Amino acid sequence: MKHAAGALLSSIQLDRESGKSVSVQLYHGLRNVILNGVLRAGERLPATRTMAREVGVSRTTVIDAVDRLVAEGMLVSKVGSGTFVSDTLECQRPSQLAKKARQVSLSKPRLSYTIRHAEQSLAPRSWLPHRAKAFVTALPALDAFPMAHWSRLSARHVRGDRSTVMGYGQPKGYEPLRRAITAHLSALKGIVCDPEQVFITAGAQQAFSLVGRTLVNTGDRVWMENPGASGARNALLSEGAELVPVKVDEEGLVVRDGIEKAPHFRLAFVTPTHQQPLGHVMSLSRRFELLQAVEDAQALIIEDDYDGEFFFGNAPQPALKSIDSSERVIYVGTFSKSLFPSLRLGFAVVPERMVDTFDKVFMSWVSGPPTATQAIVADFMDEGHFATHLRMMRRMYKARYEALIDAARCLKGAIDVKETSGGFHTPAFLAPGIDEAAIVSQAAERGITLAPLSRYCLEPIEQRGLVFGFGSATPDEIYRGVSVLSDLPELRENWSA
Repeated sequence: MKHAAGALLSSIQLDRESGKSVSVQLYHGLRNVILNGVLRAGERLPATRTMAREVGVSRTTVIDAVDRLVAEGMLVSKVGSGTFVSDTLECQRPSQLAKKARQVSLSKPRLSYTIRHAEQSLAPRSWLPHRAKAFVTALPALDAFPMAHWSRLSARHVRGDRSTVMGYGQPKGYEPLRRAITAHLSALKGIVCDPEQVFITAGAQQAFSLVGRTLVNTGDRVWMENPGASGARNALLSEGAELVPVKVDEEGLVVRDGIEKAPHFRLAFVTPTHQQPLGHVMSLSRRFELLQAVEDAQALIIEDDYDGEFFFGNAPQPALKSIDSSERVIYVGTFSKSLFPSLRLGFAVVPERMVDTFDKVFMSWVSGPPTATQAIVADFMDEGHFATHLRMMRRMYKARYEALIDAARCLKGAIDVKETSGGFHTPAFLAPGIDEAAIVSQAAERGITLAPLSRYCLEPIEQRGLVFGFGSATPDEIYRGVSVLSDLPELRENWSA
């Protein structure tokens, strides 16, 4: 319906409690009615005073929204006449019949051979946790993070030299952060390296992808722990690797199994400090066996040390990188677990002989995380906050782990929670007859998150189990969570305490 005073726009709804400003909501509302054809070419909008009264906002808010649409060319303002929908937009807008015909004729885009080949084996990542509760995995204790120190350092860099934090950063990463990482690895992991060997990435996942893209040809065979880390699996599959599932026992990746399945391989992916998800620490003898196998095959190792800072056992094993005398190990670390996941900040330490190659890759096309973020983390480490935070979190995770072990005694015989010596998750094996999927589903209905062991498997294994995260749940939440599990129908029907 057209009126001399302009179209009625009562369909535009504004949410006063929304996080978006009223001006932005009005702008989007007007834009949508134009794009959807509710307002046709040449149709006049109400005067700004009229629209303000009808929509229930100030005239200034209306003027702001209208001016944005005029600047975009969707509206045309004519002095003395009013504001109208642009004729140009109408000429370019496809008819409804044309839209339907186009939708029918369009086929799915042709995917690359690499992605088509990998698509069937990619592990879903929609389960990554966002909120702390029992028993989410991969999420640190966000409530214990020293936000006051972080805020102070953030303010320092926001108010500091703009060219440092707002311009294009150094391709391989902010140098003070690379130096801080080098010092940290030397003190904590026994890894002796130069800052030039450190490359900052947008999380460990990007590091895995870059290693694969740089060193793996389509079809190259890569040993993967089975069960193992799904994120690394996806990254390497997407770069064309042919993944070889290799068994894991209490000493870590079973090298003999890898040799039997694929004696000629390009990479071996391992989590030796805290096997993902079984929690084993790779024995020293198995580490040397792996290094020898890699040397014989002229291959390389990706060492993923995703939560190695939180070892609370008696005597931690050295990093695999620290005993690598043949420059075969690429060490990948992340701040997602030691600080918080949304940082999207990780790093790779490459062998000295590969620095030039990775320099070229990073200088050619890789864009790293924001320099401001890197600068804040560098200061956080240099001022000692990082070391203090790690000490505190070790104590906290150990206490939460002990609470889980104590609480889970009531599940003995049905769900056997295994011991671990670090990190903030541990596996649990199910008694015969108890269905893994049923336990996960029934727990979710009651607000408890559990990860099935099968989620981490490249190929099926005989053992059925669960992975319990204990890092982000308080001891009280852990006890309550176990109490809920003990009353699940799947347990009551298949197990008698």
